[in-house]
Amino acid sequence: MSITSDLIRGHTDTIILASLINGDSYAYRINRGIYDATSGRYELKEATLYTAFKRLEESGCICSYWGDEETGARRRYYSITNRGRETYKKLINEWSEAKELIERLVIRDTADNG
Repeated sequence: MSITSDLIRGHTDTIILASLINGDSYAYRINRGIYDATSGRYELKEATLYTAFKRLEESGCICSYWGDEETGARRRYYSITNRGRETYKKLINEWSEAKELIERLVIRDTADNG
């Protein structure tokens, strides 16, 4: 699991931006979505999540605001900006290229040794 976590961790910003593409959300819902999408095999640590939010907000990729919940605790919501959408597209292209190169290297090595 640690190898998988290390590989995924490098894509935290991309994962968060992907979570916000279709609408605003808050930390727990984003992390729960990650957990559900991976069938419980991965979730972000709270410190990692909030560090990423801060980094993305400082770079102009997301903005945040306080919700006005009438019951329960107030939630801080995050919204993707136009810069965030552009960054997301760039990160997806980089991920796709890296994935292709890694697959070529791994499959080539496997085929040569098989």
